[in-house]
Amino acid sequence: MARAPEVSVVVPTCDRPALVTRAVRSALSQSVAEIEVVVVVDGADAGTLAALAAVGDPRLRVLPLPERGGAPNARNEGVRAARARWTALLDDDDEWLPHKLEVQLALAATAPVASPIVASRLVNRTPRAEFVLPRRLPEPDQPMSEYLTVRRGLFHGDGFIQTSTILAPTELLRRVPFTVGLRRQQELDWTLRALAHDDVRLLMAAEPLVLWHQDEDRPRISLSSPWAEQLDWLRSVRPLLTPRAYAAIALSVIGSMAATTRDPRVFRTVLADARRHGRPGALDYLTYLQLWLVPPRLRHTVRDRILDRRRPHRSGPAGTADRAGTVAARPAPARSVVVNRQP
Repeated sequence: MARAPEVSVVVPTCDRPALVTRAVRSALSQSVAEIEVVVVVDGADAGTLAALAAVGDPRLRVLPLPERGGAPNARNEGVRAARARWTALLDDDDEWLPHKLEVQLALAATAPVASPIVASRLVNRTPRAEFVLPRRLPEPDQPMSEYLTVRRGLFHGDGFIQTSTILAPTELLRRVPFTVGLRRQQELDWTLRALAHDDVRLLMAAEPLVLWHQDEDRPRISLSSPWAEQLDWLRSVRPLLTPRAYAAIALSVIGSMAATTRDPRVFRTVLADARRHGRPGALDYLTYLQLWLVPPRLRHTVRDRILDRRRPHRSGPAGTADRAGTVAARPAPARSVVVNRQP
């Protein structure tokens, strides 16, 4: 019997052969060679199957699904097929830097619990700029739901977790599957539910290990989720959130979707829900107002100027630079923050 890989990489995809091929090659180029890459093709997609067949690496496994079920379902199917102790998630439009898994496995070896979630910073690359996120790491005794959601300034990115940064025990991902049908906040939803288990903690690598491509002129499912649907989700996970975290999500995340309606009744509905079930701070109210009053393009321009974000330097994954530092081609020392409190 063939030796089990050290890490299973699960990549859900649908109708994006060029992008998923780029993602797969970044996984196969990892300094940790004992891996398998499981690409879950979400429904009939001959173009993607042909593109993956041309990769020519025996570590690549392709799992076609008979019909489309969405990214959370595809991830769950890939985890069920995983053969390694560890599973790493990779979205089909993102890339990994070469030592991503090496750094995370080193951090996992230091974990004080049986089922650590190991995440990292990333380089967020857009047509306008590229920059390192999150801007800060969690404080040791900070409630996790507040680190992931509460802003310390007007702009998103103080603290959060993104799917392509996650490495976790395969057993944990099977015990806590992704919520099928949820179109936005998939990684936040999963992380909150996983951290509710006593044997789970989050470790965050200080160095950026992922390239998060956000092509703002390309449609993204995560940007089209209706505000009412997201409000229903928020109410369902309220037991996992502090009142501060609940208000922050309502007024910033859901507020950003609700603001596109320009409907005063929607404005009042979201605001009332945040006040009824959460504890908004002054920045939450200010964020909500600027989402409704300031046009998105102007808001993005002002944000980039205030945060001194630079236009991207297109030198490839290993040469990406940012004001917060240069992404190294060699593994950095394994540094992390362990979050001990939930919610």
